[in-house]
Amino acid sequence: MIDRYISAASLTAAVLGLIFLSNPALAQQAAQPAQVQPNGNGVAAAISNEKIEAFTVAHLQVDKIRQEYATKIEAAADETAKQELRSEARKQMIQAVQTSPNISVDEYNAILAAAQKDPVLVKKVQEKLQKPAPAQQ
Repeated sequence: MIDRYISAASLTAAVLGLIFLSNPALAQQAAQPAQVQPNGNGVAAAISNEKIEAFTVAHLQVDKIRQEYATKIEAAADETAKQELRSEARKQMIQAVQTSPNISVDEYNAILAAAQKDPVLVKKVQEKLQKPAPAQQ
């Protein structure tokens, strides 16, 4: 069972880790979000609870991959091996988001980018991460 409790520091580390592993294609996709547009007045209100829930489900998977690969990357002997591991981690993270229900890679990246600028959104995400998963219907 995935531990759904995550601290602010862990969420920040995950965000920074994903940014570290991100590639230009993801950045381009995030630059064109369809439903999430930062407006400086707090993005959290513009994102539905359903999207935040979907983001947290995907985020748990992405964070698990990030943690797994961070150790491998740190232990890699040379920069070439590290770069190969980063590439492999990126692919797995993208696949994890693509296979997550109710969220696209674009939406995930947009929410992730918005969370970096909106503490209210970070709080909403943390609250979702700390609540037990709703029963599947």
